[in-house]
Amino acid sequence: MKLLSVNVGKPRPNPWKGLGATGIDKRPVDGPVTVTAPGPKGTGAVGLDGDRAYDVKHHGGPDQAVYAYAREDLDGWETELRTPLKNGVFGENLTTLGIDVNAALIGERWHIGPDVVLEVSCPRIPCATFQGWLQREGWIKRFTQAALPGAYLRVLAPGAIRPGDPIEIAHRPAHDVTIALAFRALTREAALLPRLLAADALPEEIKLLIRKRTTTVTAAADAPSP
Repeated sequence: MKLLSVNVGKPRPNPWKGLGATGIDKRPVDGPVTVTAPGPKGTGAVGLDGDRAYDVKHHGGPDQAVYAYAREDLDGWETELRTPLKNGVFGENLTTLGIDVNAALIGERWHIGPDVVLEVSCPRIPCATFQGWLQREGWIKRFTQAALPGAYLRVLAPGAIRPGDPIEIAHRPAHDVTIALAFRALTREAALLPRLLAADALPEEIKLLIRKRTTTVTAAADAPSP
């Protein structure tokens, strides 16, 4: 298991959300990249030096510090879409090899290179920028149906990473809430939402969303028939 590439965003116009710019255009870099825990969400800060988020309401901050996607999944999309997909094209900071990113458990910890420790926090939810960037009509629906979202990670220990660094799974929590399961629950299969609360490492905003949705569903089920 290793890093195939480390990708940093190149700012470009974002006509798909009405924002001034987007950092989805991630490109591989050769040398070491410093990884640190960003400040609070809302500033655009992310985990990799030289990168940032521009949609500060939905991206960036400690729970979305780093985004990882597996080369194996990109290869599958290459076949399905019949087009070459370069490392970084999905907006991922880390293109991995040999690790099933979507089977990673929420709270799982990755030791990368000599110093960096990252913790799996939540799945990526597709948006209009992603669809516009790939120039694929209906991409959000297609990506959601596939349930191969990739993982956001938070930074537990800073340091420098570079292409070729080994990835070691340093810790796996004692639950079964994977990135894929969390994605399905948050998008198309709301009945799975209560299961996610077994994962204490989920971002607090997602926990609040789950409690709100499940409370609403329970209240509706308990309401007397007219």
